[in-house]
Amino acid sequence: MVATFLSQWSLASRPSIDKWSLATIILCCFLLGPVAALLLAAFGDSGGLWGHLVDTVLATYVINTLLLMGGVGGVAIVFGVSSAWVISRYDFAGRAMLEWMLLLPAAIPAYIIAYCYTDFFEYAGPVQSALRAAFGWQSPRDYYFPEIRSVGGAVLVMASVLYPYIYMVTRIAFRLTPASLFEIALVHNKSQFWHVGLPLARPAIVAGLALVMMEVVSDFGTVEYFAVQTITLGIFNVWLGMNNLVAAAQISSVGFLFILGLLGLELYARSRQQYVSTSRTQNSLAPLPTTPLGTCVCWLLCLMPLSFGFFIPLGVLLRFVLRGDVVAEFIAIQPVVINSVVVAISAAIFIMLVASVIVLTAVFRAGSKLRKLALMSSTGYAFPGTILAIGVLIYAGYIDQLLRLISGGLISSFLIAGMGLLMLAYLVRFQAVGYGAMLSGVRRLPENLMSASRVLGHGYGASLRQIILPLLKSSFLAGLMLVFVDIMKELPMTLLLRPFDFETLATHTYQFAKDEMLEKAALPALMIVMTGLIPVILMSAMLRRYR
Repeated sequence: MVATFLSQWSLASRPSIDKWSLATIILCCFLLGPVAALLLAAFGDSGGLWGHLVDTVLATYVINTLLLMGGVGGVAIVFGVSSAWVISRYDFAGRAMLEWMLLLPAAIPAYIIAYCYTDFFEYAGPVQSALRAAFGWQSPRDYYFPEIRSVGGAVLVMASVLYPYIYMVTRIAFRLTPASLFEIALVHNKSQFWHVGLPLARPAIVAGLALVMMEVVSDFGTVEYFAVQTITLGIFNVWLGMNNLVAAAQISSVGFLFILGLLGLELYARSRQQYVSTSRTQNSLAPLPTTPLGTCVCWLLCLMPLSFGFFIPLGVLLRFVLRGDVVAEFIAIQPVVINSVVVAISAAIFIMLVASVIVLTAVFRAGSKLRKLALMSSTGYAFPGTILAIGVLIYAGYIDQLLRLISGGLISSFLIAGMGLLMLAYLVRFQAVGYGAMLSGVRRLPENLMSASRVLGHGYGASLRQIILPLLKSSFLAGLMLVFVDIMKELPMTLLLRPFDFETLATHTYQFAKDEMLEKAALPALMIVMTGLIPVILMSAMLRRYR
């Protein structure tokens, strides 16, 4: 792959390849290796299992995945667009507080809400117990209550935590729509929402919807706990349950097609997020005051998704935590906390260093081809953890075989035997987060800053150390925090690729919740939620810039 790319390098793009560009090409190809290994493994022989899966369960996997994508996307649009319009268009008591609180559900992983809602809505839970006490019902035969462990329950759970993707981009789109366009709608007696706000925000909504659907395809904890047979769960079952890595890779190729389609949808939506206004000033629309009834309606529209996505699960977790001995439970899980923090910090630093090298070289040293390769290497975040886990495992096996040949058998299991496999998986999946953080920081710098430093006699390395990197410190730290939080919440890759007897907060929570011991899972789950508040704070600060 590296040799082919070098042979096609355009002299117009770059007269020669220096060591920085060569190192970046190798890094980018290394990051693309697991995806290539996965596709290569999909052409292998599964011993007839693939044909059996096609005849029996593959259609179920695909249909359930499509149902989840459609259901979660529809509910998330209703939650996200309605709350974004209310916050952007109306001025009511508590609006400033709800403005940032609507992002709080993004702090809770979907699988944790699934655990909480099972306890909250089950037969012995507080909701059904209150209904039986209020109406005098004695048994399940006396009334009907929807089953939470179903496709509908999974739709509610996922939409409740994923709608902030749509809320955030839609609210920005409403804020950036010029007031003159809304005024034209008023003059012609047309609905400001249906005829101006929604059509102009549609590309942003579609982009947010694509991200939501990517998360749905990637989800493992919720569908596994609710026993919803999706592509992701099918990969897990075939790999571990049937011990057939080739068949799992073949199912992953189906999920790969889903992701490619969603990436195309997201890129298409981004390309249409522009419109032209002929007015000289583009002031945003001033929010309208509301009546007492209107204030109640606004609060209801905002509190509904906020309650489903944050208050109810947080209350369930706090009830379990406060009912037990918090100090004793924390001491018991202290090794798990240390494992999680050490691994997350180590991986985050490593990922940010790799992302910094790729971004700085692609922007300041390379031509257009290397920039495209750098962008391709950051697409790992779009792929589900179970799919990447298979690709990483196969790719790590190839690397270990190569090292064994080079060392004459002295190095036999460099990656697969220890933490190297997990670190490689984190690097491939979360490098996109670091890449985005560093690239956004570089784009805020003056375009001629590096050129001015070189004119003054500083070399490329000296210019980076003395000028560029100090100015990118905040971007580096922001990316470091985001990667740290993502790794703390990551479940499927950690569950599949961790060494023996190694637990993180996510896997520890999963193990106890799977055994219906939510009281033991509550404290580590609550710690994951508290960690997840970090990106929520950053998103809230970003949204305030669009006031």
